[in-house]
Amino acid sequence: MSDDAVLFRAVDRASFAVAFSERLRTAGISVDLTATELFTEALTVQPADNQRRLYWLGRVTLVRRRQDLDRYDAVFAAVFADTVVAVDPQSRRRPLDSAPDRGTSHGIPPSAMVRDGAGLPWITMPTAATGRAEDANTGLAVPERLPSALTGLRDTPFDALDPVQLAEVGAWLESAREHWPTRRTRRFATRSRGTMIDLRATMARSRSTGWEPTELVRTGPVHKPRRLVMLCDVSQSMQAFITPYLHLMRAATISAGAEVFAFGTTLTRLTAVLAHRDVAVAVDQASTLVADRFGGTRIATNVAGLLKSRYGALVRGAVVIIASDGWDSDDPEQLARTMARLSRRAHRVIWMNPRVAAPGYQPLTGALVAALPYCDALLPGNTLDALAEVVNSTR
Repeated sequence: MSDDAVLFRAVDRASFAVAFSERLRTAGISVDLTATELFTEALTVQPADNQRRLYWLGRVTLVRRRQDLDRYDAVFAAVFADTVVAVDPQSRRRPLDSAPDRGTSHGIPPSAMVRDGAGLPWITMPTAATGRAEDANTGLAVPERLPSALTGLRDTPFDALDPVQLAEVGAWLESAREHWPTRRTRRFATRSRGTMIDLRATMARSRSTGWEPTELVRTGPVHKPRRLVMLCDVSQSMQAFITPYLHLMRAATISAGAEVFAFGTTLTRLTAVLAHRDVAVAVDQASTLVADRFGGTRIATNVAGLLKSRYGALVRGAVVIIASDGWDSDDPEQLARTMARLSRRAHRVIWMNPRVAAPGYQPLTGALVAALPYCDALLPGNTLDALAEVVNSTR
């Protein structure tokens, strides 16, 4: 960059701003989309005809914390192959709050310290860097935007995922807080777009306006999370789906305060162990606690045991999810009577069967034939998209 007067001639400023922001994020600086937009607008309003002006435009719009100044200067120096410490000699009179890593330059990984501005678009239509060896000599390019790892797993069956991928699925389930079911209570609270007018609050506010109700106070109903109860089959036929369902139960426990149980030949409550802050510890403790896993299945006996236990009252008005493939050693008539009691007590009953996704599947087992008349939905739950549908159906 020998001629500062033509610093941005024939350069796509938006592409430059995006790529430069991405370089700062790689260096550990938190740069959000709003800051990138401000930087782009600043380049339009105040043309950067020299490096000094460009330095300050980026600094006032992209850097929010004082401890990031060292990193910003190092990235700017790497891009323009010239130091910028002399631009602001007063900014280092006091040491930073956190010292940078001695193993890197200014605490920035070596991968982010690419010289000669590599990775930034200096042409109007930059090409996408694919990471191939032949792209190393093409000069400057915008990094290719690829979908996240979670996006690629949305339609992948759970029995084809490894433990790391299953952990990513569990993290997504924990973040889906707004999708869990809620119920309307009898209480009301002030709402800016409420459908009802609070007369008492409106009259109290009109005291300052000569008792003229110039501003109406509106109210709306208060919604609370609806109770969620989940029962997971841990028999041999469900072995490939137990781990993702444990992640689902842990997400429901943490996000929705659910009560979760595992059943095979006996019923085991897992709410306490799955509430552990560490995902790996929670799943391991739950697997250890279930003593009858990978064995037989007694659905009717376990559901009836839940209704008779001290936790049976939690089912009243709740959304109940039963995760099982329907292979049951109990009498189908007993399951039908138990499911009838469950449907009368619960708000909604959802049966999640991973075998439903198989082509040409029909629920012909005796347990499913007896239980489905008392279920509100039969969903597959064999992929991340299917689990998202299950979560959405609870509302």
